[in-house]
Amino acid sequence: MKITFIGATHEVTGSCYYLEAAGSKFLVDCGMEQGPNYYENVDIPVSPGELDFVLLTHAHMDHSGNLPAIYAKGFQGPVYATDATCHLCDIMLRDSAHIQMFEAEWRNRKGRRQGKPEFIPAYTMEDALGVLRNFVRCPYDKEIVPAEGIRVRFVDAGHLLGSASVEVRITEEGKEKVIVFSGDIGNLNQPLIKDPQYLHEADYVVMESTYGDRSHGERPDYVGLLAEVIQRTFDRGGNLVIPSFAVGRTQEMLYFIRQIKEEGRVHGHDGFKVYVDSPLAIEATNIFGEHQYDCFDEEAMELIHKGINPISFPGLKTSVTSDDSKAINFVDECKVIISASGMCDAGRIKHHLKHNLWDEKNTILFVGYQAIGTLGRSLLEGAKEVKLFGEAVHVAAEICQMPGISGHADVNGLIDWVKAFKDQPQKVFITHGEDSVTEIFAQRLKDDYGFDTMAPFSGTVYDLLADSCIYEAKGVKIEKTAATPKAAKAARTFEKLLAMGHRLISVIRKNEGCPNKELDRFTREIQSLCDKWDRTDI
Repeated sequence: MKITFIGATHEVTGSCYYLEAAGSKFLVDCGMEQGPNYYENVDIPVSPGELDFVLLTHAHMDHSGNLPAIYAKGFQGPVYATDATCHLCDIMLRDSAHIQMFEAEWRNRKGRRQGKPEFIPAYTMEDALGVLRNFVRCPYDKEIVPAEGIRVRFVDAGHLLGSASVEVRITEEGKEKVIVFSGDIGNLNQPLIKDPQYLHEADYVVMESTYGDRSHGERPDYVGLLAEVIQRTFDRGGNLVIPSFAVGRTQEMLYFIRQIKEEGRVHGHDGFKVYVDSPLAIEATNIFGEHQYDCFDEEAMELIHKGINPISFPGLKTSVTSDDSKAINFVDECKVIISASGMCDAGRIKHHLKHNLWDEKNTILFVGYQAIGTLGRSLLEGAKEVKLFGEAVHVAAEICQMPGISGHADVNGLIDWVKAFKDQPQKVFITHGEDSVTEIFAQRLKDDYGFDTMAPFSGTVYDLLADSCIYEAKGVKIEKTAATPKAAKAARTFEKLLAMGHRLISVIRKNEGCPNKELDRFTREIQSLCDKWDRTDI
């Protein structure tokens, strides 16, 4: 009964944990690293084709984004997640595949002119659609049995529509151990969705620590603050640009603006327009409406029972096509533009920044966490000039941040969550935080509350049955060098070839039981391919 820590170790993104237990091999989360990568992550220690299943805490890319990548390398098992998470992943993984394929096409157009080798995306739309077919929808609080000796329950984590903490009960050698994966623990009193639900029993806890070193402070009057920003921006004739995560934060902003409009809090600019410029955010907003009865909190449900859509209002405009998006910047009247991505590292928001950053009449309002090294973080830290699409853009717009607004619990919320366990777990593993934050939070839990804690690096292996560390990895920092771009691209290309090999094995297995005539033809085609490319004589 072993756990290997793969990602989100001393880093905020890339959540991934590998477990071998009760005869099964499985992952909890399979996330993409976003923003700068500071530490090397070990590979999953088995071929993806050997994985039996995946348990997914929620739909954010840093928890789900590499699922198509392991599918491309042979993973064929089920992915268990809540109903809303499955629904959101259906749009988010397709969107991610589209972005990667578009980027690869763009880079290869430039690369061909420069004689560079082909850039291979991590996965394709086919891979995303393939893994999505294997999603299994699970209701909150109902125990499922993904394999013999393993029982799983999803509990509302209050972070995002459909987000969950995952309780895993494993029976091996006649002993049962309960491992709880916190997922991302939600902030209290978020609009629309419910507060996080506490769990009370665990032998081991794998716990996030994004805000493990700080408090959000008293809950601000978000509606009042947002109304003030809109008012002063419009009064000087400017636009308000809000970089926002397409899923979760965008819907919260719509919730606040609906109230601002309903209560007439912005004066002299009646009927102002709000543009949601993100196809993903538009689809996600529709999904929020479909899951109101299983995920919305009491306040949102009161509005619904009165016939009020909590996230819609007069003046709300949506932009789906690129032409729609471009047209926004030629609208002369003052407006609010909500666009992805939330950290300004990709997507349409970069175009809106290019059109608005240089003008002092405009405001850029950040409403979510900005990771170190992202464009959003640079702007918040006072950058006077940024580069967008290869062009230097002067920063003259007002840059501000909505205080305290986060989908993550702060340090007090994290402590309340872990203190809810009736008996202290044997070990609390601290993950999913910036390098120093994981250590600070682990030490605080140890010193102030007596928890036995560990902030593992990628590659650490722990025996859950024996309660002992098999291997404690050291953090390996990534050296920032541009010395071997060709070697790196060659490695990616070869990795893709290996992935195709895993897929071929999968296709062969799927043809079991076909008529002998077809199998003989398939065999000859593979034999011919092998004869053509066999290089053992070189």
